[in-house]
Amino acid sequence: MNKSTSVNPLILVTNDDGIHAPGLAALANALQQITRTVIIAPEQDSSAASYSLTMRRPLRVRELSSDRYAIDGTPTDCVTIGVAKILHRRPDLVVSGINPGANLGDDISYSGTVSAAVEATMLGIPSFAVSLAAIESEEYQTAAAFAGKLARMILAQGLPDDTLLNVNVPGGAARLIKGIRLTRQARRSYEDSIMETTDPWGRRHYWIGGGTVSWDSGESSDSQAVAAGHISITPLHLDRTNYGALQTLSTTWLRQLNESA
Repeated sequence: MNKSTSVNPLILVTNDDGIHAPGLAALANALQQITRTVIIAPEQDSSAASYSLTMRRPLRVRELSSDRYAIDGTPTDCVTIGVAKILHRRPDLVVSGINPGANLGDDISYSGTVSAAVEATMLGIPSFAVSLAAIESEEYQTAAAFAGKLARMILAQGLPDDTLLNVNVPGGAARLIKGIRLTRQARRSYEDSIMETTDPWGRRHYWIGGGTVSWDSGESSDSQAVAAGHISITPLHLDRTNYGALQTLSTTWLRQLNESA
């Protein structure tokens, strides 16, 4: 169980929407009420960057003001460089967000918001990602207030090893939220998500995005919780090993593979 032992905890805040995103400002303002909070975020929008590191060029860090830095890289770059080179000590907590729009189900795999929290967890730092499940809404205060409450709990009690939290808050006022649920990651599929177009010279192009989303209908999923008006908290584990499949394949495939080798 990782928890803060510092008298004066340090929080690193980042996102994937860029240093000037309103969700980042709302999140930082809420966490600054708790303890010292340092913002280290991408210079530009890096949405859907997933877990990518910039390896083919040098990265530039700009100090915009006290405890506020911009890096011309990805969310993962921000956590890596922030922890290793910018901060005077390891942070006690990393919080990524607030993303405008939900990060539910399979979208977690593409999310730069979640990937920043993954990087922190790999470094042994408790972390969570927070998203507002309303793209058009600018009402970040409810999500920011909940992030502050959750941050206090994690600083005091810690998180299980190799575990991060993916938090999705429904849009709208706090009074409309029906409660909080601990959830599992849903599965989703898209139909007609790739649009085919042609340019003025008749050359074919493809645009990825949009389409009709279909979610699994099982209980206890993150998508079901948010649709029902609840805040969803999904614990994510770094170890992606499918232990059930490992056991099954060990008993059914391993002998055959060794015999044919």
